[in-house]
Amino acid sequence: MSRRPAHLLLSAAAWLGFVVVTVWTMAFLAGVVVPRTVDGPDRTTTARAVAIDLALLLFFAVQHSVMARRQVKSWLSRLIPTALERTSYVLATDICLVLLLVLWQPWGEQIWHAEGAVTVIAWSLFAAGWALAITATFAIDHLELVGLRQAGWTAARDPGLPSDLYVGGLFAVVRHPLMTGLVLAFWATPRMGASHLLFALAATGYIAVGIRFEERDLRNTFGASYDDYAARVPALLPRLPIRRGSVHSPDTSRRAMRRRTAAADDVRTEIGEDMG
Repeated sequence: MSRRPAHLLLSAAAWLGFVVVTVWTMAFLAGVVVPRTVDGPDRTTTARAVAIDLALLLFFAVQHSVMARRQVKSWLSRLIPTALERTSYVLATDICLVLLLVLWQPWGEQIWHAEGAVTVIAWSLFAAGWALAITATFAIDHLELVGLRQAGWTAARDPGLPSDLYVGGLFAVVRHPLMTGLVLAFWATPRMGASHLLFALAATGYIAVGIRFEERDLRNTFGASYDDYAARVPALLPRLPIRRGSVHSPDTSRRAMRRRTAAADDVRTEIGEDMG
């Protein structure tokens, strides 16, 4: 396990950036605190604003996909230590999000504007979405997702991971709790403008593509166990009451949870390869 000071410092900086851009994105979508928000007064022509916003969204999607391509990973491995591979990905994502948050151009008319009790419900769902998304990163393996584990902040993942599918906790409610939380956060608002709608549609579309590839990867990894799990548990929208059953002797331990993380970790690579 690497414990080089430079690795620890860079990975900590990437994680701090992750925290900052996450909070910034919350304020950006809520339309509070930050000087530029997803909806707001027009700063340029509608055509130019739409072009800029689409370019920013595309830039983020390309970064997420291209950096996951095997060829790019192989090239980066000659320049970046393995322990910092995930850190470099997180840092690049931080930069792309900062550019989007700083350069975003509000435009267009308001789609809806709720008042009264509906406003309270919308903000409650917004907060619940972010809470779910953040909680899901810990349910998977927060330290590994942000590169801290690989850089040496804590013990490396055991290579002898169990082969069982993790279906406990949040994964007993929906198959993709992180994505459920993000989609909810993107759409739950009492005030939806045209530029917010563009952001929500584009982000949801990218998430849908990511889920498609992740499902394929998980089925290749877990086979019939995942098919049975998918038949009982919805992908994004929880089904109430939750039907309980067994999934071929699932292991709901943290070790099995990390095994699921390992199986899903190649999803960005899958997207990158297919886009290429």
